[in-house]
Amino acid sequence: MSAQRRTGLLLIVISAIAFGWMPIFGVWALGADGAGGVNTQGLLLIRFSVAALVMAVVMLLRRAQWPRGRVLLGLMAMGGLGYVGQAFCYFSALQYGSAALAALLLYVYPVLVTLVCAWWLKEKLSRRTMVALVLASVSLLLTIGPAGGQALGVMFGLLAALIYSGYILLGSRLTPIAGALPAATVVMISAAGSLWLTTLWHSPSWPVSANSWLACLAIALVSTVVAIFAFLAGLDYLSASEASTLSTLEPVVSVLLAALILGEHLSFWQWIGGGGILLCAILIATNKVIPSE
Repeated sequence: MSAQRRTGLLLIVISAIAFGWMPIFGVWALGADGAGGVNTQGLLLIRFSVAALVMAVVMLLRRAQWPRGRVLLGLMAMGGLGYVGQAFCYFSALQYGSAALAALLLYVYPVLVTLVCAWWLKEKLSRRTMVALVLASVSLLLTIGPAGGQALGVMFGLLAALIYSGYILLGSRLTPIAGALPAATVVMISAAGSLWLTTLWHSPSWPVSANSWLACLAIALVSTVVAIFAFLAGLDYLSASEASTLSTLEPVVSVLLAALILGEHLSFWQWIGGGGILLCAILIATNKVIPSE
């Protein structure tokens, strides 16, 4: 295995772990204040505004070159439309269905990405990759466990997965051109700008306790800056299908943290599913994508 490939795998794993912390931070942020505290809009405004500021400062300190032209417009669309749209759909799925249902439907996206790469982008995938994809899908069902929800929850969850798939595919094309740092910075600034525009017709609610503020900042710094930058950087070394499949480690991290920190019960089949995801990660790590002709 080449050093570049090891770097890509490590970056995607770091991203998955950082993203996996987000529901834990979210429970702390939304639950710390109770009624009248931060709402979804306020949480997302803090998340993307802080992330945009941090990334912009890093860009200035490193004197990195800002993207231009079509690449810039594409990255702005990724942040202002793609990431914001995915975030709102995901939290809407949480509102109208269970958390397990929302997580399960969001992680339909590796299947969507792989199918698009194979059929539309003509990316030839090895048999091992296909086995890993099926294993990841089945293991996710076991790890997340039984879920139920209303029709609106299903609709928003599937829409979140569809938007995120487009985000990943577009990012796999634009990030190698712009670079991981500039790409992530433009995505964050664009997302923050779009969210601030929403305040023209809907007022956000802000945290009213120190614990909620700390949780919101953790979402911004750990589960946004670190997670997104690591994922985009990993796309420099891995294909979109590999990165999206390996990132299915995220819900395993979330389930384990929920058990250890929040005291949520894990069933036998959830443990089996978590083991299947880890096996999937090993298959992806030791696999090579067959180049397209």
